[in-house]
Amino acid sequence: MLVVQKYGGTSVGSLERIESVANRVARAREEGKDLVIVVSAMSGETNKLIEYAHHFSKNPSKREMDMLLSSGERVTAALLAIALNEMGHKTIALTGRQAGIKTDNAHTFARIESIDTTRLEEEIGKGNIVIVAGFQGINEDGEVTTLGRGGSDLSAVALAGALKADACEIYSDVDGIYTTDPRIEPKAKKLDHISYDEMLELASLGAKVLQNRSVELAKKMGVKIVAKSSFSDAEGTVISDKEGESMEEVLVSGVALDKNQARVSLRGVTDRPGIAAEIFSNLAKENIVVDMIIQNASTDDGTTNLGFTVPQNQLEDAKRVMESFDHDLAGADYDESVAKVSIVGVGMKSHSGVAAAAFSALAKSGINIEMISTSEIKVSMIIDEKFSELAVRVLHEEFGLDK
Repeated sequence: MLVVQKYGGTSVGSLERIESVANRVARAREEGKDLVIVVSAMSGETNKLIEYAHHFSKNPSKREMDMLLSSGERVTAALLAIALNEMGHKTIALTGRQAGIKTDNAHTFARIESIDTTRLEEEIGKGNIVIVAGFQGINEDGEVTTLGRGGSDLSAVALAGALKADACEIYSDVDGIYTTDPRIEPKAKKLDHISYDEMLELASLGAKVLQNRSVELAKKMGVKIVAKSSFSDAEGTVISDKEGESMEEVLVSGVALDKNQARVSLRGVTDRPGIAAEIFSNLAKENIVVDMIIQNASTDDGTTNLGFTVPQNQLEDAKRVMESFDHDLAGADYDESVAKVSIVGVGMKSHSGVAAAAFSALAKSGINIEMISTSEIKVSMIIDEKFSELAVRVLHEEFGLDK
C-alpha cells in the first residue's frame, strides 16, 4: 500500500514537532506502508525569509525569491530524514527537482506540468521512505520555481496522482472538514466524507483547510484525500467522489463565511452595448478578482445600476479602475462592511426549495440579503458584516447540521 502524507508548517513548526511527525511516519512504516512524505517549511520560516528579502529590496526578483523561499521546505525535509534514519528507518530527502516535479515558467506561482516518477519509484523500490520538499519544482530552463499559496498540498496531490497512491493524507492542525467554523458555531460537526465539488466550493468560499487548486487537481487525477490532524489520532475527513444516491439526501453539507469582501455599486451607468465588457475587462487586466455581479434593468433615461464584489485587499485597485469610467457613471459607492455567507451541498442538485429556506431563515433573524449568487450546489449571499456570524449559526441550525 502506497500512501503520500503531507505535513503543514504547524505540524513541523519546531524540532519537537518534527520528532513527533517522525514517530507518526515510523508507525505507518511499521504497518507495512510504502511512504512518500511531503513537507512544508517550519511555521513562520517563509515569512522570515520574505522579511530578509525586503531588507534589501522592496521589489526583489521573482526568480531570486523562488531560490530563497524554496530553501525552507528543503530544511524540513532534511531534518525529518535525519530523524527517521536515526530511528532505524531508511529514508532519503529529495528536492522538488530531484522528485521530478516539472512546472511552467511562472516564478512564485508556477503550475505543475508533469512529474517524472523514475527517481521516486527507484527509491521506494530500495525500501526507502522518501521525503519530498513541497511547494517547489523546476521549469524547462532548469530554474527553481515555487507553486504559490498552498503549494505543498499541491505537491502532495500531484505526487499521489502520478504514483497512483492509495491515498493522500493531508496533516494540519485541524482534524478534518467541519460543517462550519467551530469557532463561530460550537455545534459544528466533523464530516466523515465530502465530495470534491463540495470541497472545491467550500475552499473557494473561505474554508481554509485545503486550497482549491489542490482539490481541483485531486478531482482531475482521482486522488482520494484524507484531511487529518498531526496532533491526534482521530479519524479525518475523506474527500473523494461520493457514491450512491443516498448522498443526495443530505441537502447541505457545510456553511462557509468569507469576511474578505467589498462591494462596488455603480450608479447611473450609461446603458450602451459593451459597457459591462469594458468595465470587467479593465478589472481583469489589473488581476482584480470579481465575484458576484448584479445589473438592474435599464431605466427611462438610458442608464442602469451595476454592482459587484471584490476582495477587500483589491478594493483600492478597483477604485482606480472605476475612475477611468467617470464619463460613463453618475457615481460609485464602496462598502467594506459586508461578508459572504454560503451554503454548499450536492443534494441541492436534486431538491428544490433550498435557497428559499435559507432566505427565510435569515429574514426571520432580521438579516437582509444584499446580493445573491447560485450554482448547482451552492447559494452565496452578501450581507452586512455585523450579522455574519449570526447568519452562519442560523443557517447551520436551519439545515440540521448540528445533528
